[in-house]
Amino acid sequence: MSTVLRICPLCEATCGLVLTLDGNRVTAARGDRDDVFSRGFICPKGAAFPQLDADPDRLTGPLVREDGELREATWDEAFDVIAARVRPLIEEYGPDAVALVLGNPNVHTVAGALYPRLLLSALGTRNFFTASTVDQMPKHVSSGLLFGDASAIPVPDLDRTDHLLMLGANPLDSNGSLCTAPDFPGRLKALRARGGTLTVVDPRRTRTARIADRHLAIRPGTDALFLAALVHTLFAEDLTRLGDLAAHVTGVAEVREAVQEFTPEAVAGACDLDADTIRSTARELAAAPAAAVYGRMGSSTVAHGTLANWLVDVLNILTGNLDRPGGALFPLSATAPAPRVAGPGKGFTLGRWTSRVSAHPEVKGELPIVALAEEIEVPGDGRVRALVTVAANPVLSVPDGDRLDAVLDALDFMVAVDPYLNETTRHADVVLPPPPPSQSAHFDYALTGLAVRNQARYSPAVLPLAPGRMDECEIHARLILAVSGRHGAPPLDVDEGAVESTLAKAVADERSPVHGLDPKAVAATLTGDTGPERRLDMMLRLGPYRLTLDALRAAPHGIDLGPLQPRLPGLLKTRSGRIELFPAPIAADLPRLRAALASVPAPGTVQLVGRRHLRSNNSWMHNIPALTGGSNRCTLHVHPDDAVRLGLAAGGTARIKGDGGEVEAEVEITEGVRPGVVSLPHGWGHDRPGTRLGVAAAHPGVNVNQLLDGTRLDPLSGTAVLNGFRVQVSPVR
Repeated sequence: MSTVLRICPLCEATCGLVLTLDGNRVTAARGDRDDVFSRGFICPKGAAFPQLDADPDRLTGPLVREDGELREATWDEAFDVIAARVRPLIEEYGPDAVALVLGNPNVHTVAGALYPRLLLSALGTRNFFTASTVDQMPKHVSSGLLFGDASAIPVPDLDRTDHLLMLGANPLDSNGSLCTAPDFPGRLKALRARGGTLTVVDPRRTRTARIADRHLAIRPGTDALFLAALVHTLFAEDLTRLGDLAAHVTGVAEVREAVQEFTPEAVAGACDLDADTIRSTARELAAAPAAAVYGRMGSSTVAHGTLANWLVDVLNILTGNLDRPGGALFPLSATAPAPRVAGPGKGFTLGRWTSRVSAHPEVKGELPIVALAEEIEVPGDGRVRALVTVAANPVLSVPDGDRLDAVLDALDFMVAVDPYLNETTRHADVVLPPPPPSQSAHFDYALTGLAVRNQARYSPAVLPLAPGRMDECEIHARLILAVSGRHGAPPLDVDEGAVESTLAKAVADERSPVHGLDPKAVAATLTGDTGPERRLDMMLRLGPYRLTLDALRAAPHGIDLGPLQPRLPGLLKTRSGRIELFPAPIAADLPRLRAALASVPAPGTVQLVGRRHLRSNNSWMHNIPALTGGSNRCTLHVHPDDAVRLGLAAGGTARIKGDGGEVEAEVEITEGVRPGVVSLPHGWGHDRPGTRLGVAAAHPGVNVNQLLDGTRLDPLSGTAVLNGFRVQVSPVR
């Protein structure tokens, strides 16, 4: 028996764990009290790490399809098949004949951070899809338009703020999202204990809403109207205070003019909130010594998701709370590029190309994932004939999953990098399973760039690779070689090529610490036992803190890099070199929001919203016994008044019908949802044949996304509307 340290890879909180080992098994997990960031906090997902790591349904080796059936194969066989099938398709039909899909878990692995862009480059395709367009893409668009950098996402300074206004977020169940904060519940309680104010805007009385000073049970999908009325009030009552931001902002007068129609009285009916409440919310926000506005899934996956995210940033700017302690600040990761000199940049552009079938505009290099099915299904030049998925399950996570489920069989070839045979990967011709997390090293490349405190932590693999397993980074490297025509080359070539390319740019950059040096000499100084470790060491050395891999190894509980600090104007990459508060794409979309002021609910319908559970993370943890059952079930939450009106009984079955189809779910009557709203969780529907998910299949639930046909999108971001859409609900007798 022994104990080892590991960063939890199961949600955005990135908590430090102490794992108990018995030989080559993880038998227990607890919080690491000495972790510089999480200080011992742990949630049920982290506590279930041993069960997840040892899940008997995880694939232990590659699968290859032969005569219509998947069989066990060697790693060499699997990559031989990929090399023989993918490259000829590209050469015959062009690179866009192959599509790449990345799922949510990519963010939580080293391989998912280091290799997908190299894989995309090797494929050369524009058919690139990720979970971002069923999640956070509106925030990327808002940041790109305002700051010139789609990855420059401000986070609330939770530990120093006096006033937090939160929309469409339930961090007591999600552990935070686009805001990496271990023990989010404790941080919110500390905010209130020091005399601060927490206001939660949500159509559900979530666990987070229950601890708030004020809960505003807004009508779903109207967050942008509510926020526009707050902005209107700031201008109308002369409450704008840009402070130090004034010299770095353009477009304030244009925003004032644009929100003239969105008075509290004008939006009150649509939001179902009292006008005086809206006005007082704006006044309290402006009066707070330091305040932050924070919005997440509920304000992103709606019809006006980008406008809502833009208005969140506008409020932080107009109250002088952007880029100041206690407000909303930009984290600085240890592997971030060297800070740039303030001045004009290249800016951010939408729609550099469009999808083939429906002409959906590209956003941040991606196409809306709802377009994947039609790109496979519709014949013609450029049709997607081959698919590569990495930790993705779009059959469950994307609208109209039944259609996608059917068209996947029309592909000429499919490769999946995934530990499970799930609803999507069961269609693959080759499945490449990564090892359990205990057998992989870990560094949070993406999530440290969203953290509420700057820090750096590294976890080497706590167990050796089991016989027959392959390191996830090597899987990705060999996949890149197989699809690029370099099959058989050493996997290390991929990492060394990345090192060589990065250092060639770094030595030519006057801001770089290695400017003017010989890139080969710099490469010779890098430490690390593997290609991925050498790349991490390089990025740390080139980063803003000049750290090294050796320094992280010497600090197993992490290195605290201090609270977030102001970073403007150097962070800005807009063409003006300033915050562009009223960009043209936003102006062009505002008439759609004005039209929503007069929208009338369809008779005989209710609005559906999703929900999260502390023991779940989308569709990828429903096969762990410790994380299923109890309140983590796929039930339809209905308000008591609606239950009476619709003839629904607790424990009975309801039929829910939407644009894309209908499902049946058990009814759970609760005052946790407002009248006129029902809630069904995302990520369920584990009832398809051919999967190997024993626990999930025993409690399948239903796929809420099948209620949508994929036509409802936020036009600026291409994000699917997963919340606030109207459905018909009736009892199943």
